[in-house]
Amino acid sequence: MANTRSAEKNIRKTKARTLRNQATKSRVRTIRKRVLAAIEKGDVKAAETELGAFSSAADKAAKTRVLHKNTANRLKSRLALKIKAKALGAAK
Repeated sequence: MANTRSAEKNIRKTKARTLRNQATKSRVRTIRKRVLAAIEKGDVKAAETELGAFSSAADKAAKTRVLHKNTANRLKSRLALKIKAKALGAAK
């Protein structure tokens, strides 16, 4: 339990930040699932479009330190590799 007014304010700030961070993480996860779903369907064009949205969301999350920048880059890279593999497989 908070003993001072500043500690109470810090608790309120922490709750607000936590909600904001959870929403950001959720948005990143949702867009990532959309990319993976497009890859599963074999729709490379849609996957590339969603990858752009994912890259933007991941970079914003990394900028606000919700995700570590290396984590965001790793996720983007892995999705891009999956899309590339699917595109090469479809081209054959």
